[in-house]
Amino acid sequence: MEWLKPLLGHTVGLDTAPLIYFIEKHPVYLPLLQPFFEAVECGDIEIVTSTLTLTEVLVHPLRRGDQVLARQYSRILLNASHVQTLAVSPVIASEAAHLRASRGYKTPDAIQLATAQSGHATFFVTNDEALSNPSGLQIVVLKNLLTQP
Repeated sequence: MEWLKPLLGHTVGLDTAPLIYFIEKHPVYLPLLQPFFEAVECGDIEIVTSTLTLTEVLVHPLRRGDQVLARQYSRILLNASHVQTLAVSPVIASEAAHLRASRGYKTPDAIQLATAQSGHATFFVTNDEALSNPSGLQIVVLKNLLTQP
């Protein structure tokens, strides 16, 4: 996959949706994400994400009483190699506030982007077209990859 080449050897911020697509095998996005997560597993890509991701991915499994899926998400986010899940520190919260004030992002998006910046990410993988490139991050929108040759 051509889109992965620039990400190799870098730290990549990860939004919540791509993780859900991968774990729950979304028929449209799984073919894009399978090689991405294989590269993570091999150590070719490092992931940084927020503890907010854990909150977001656990909602539906907990509503459905799916403890197996909830544990799978927790295991990946809290114990997987090459995945760093950062708590919302005062520095991240302050940067998120700046992103909200300057760009009008919703709080969860601002926290995710500030976490990626705090974790020294170069890229941010999302499916949210509303996110623009904050300084230091190149946004990779999965929807846009579907239309590329």
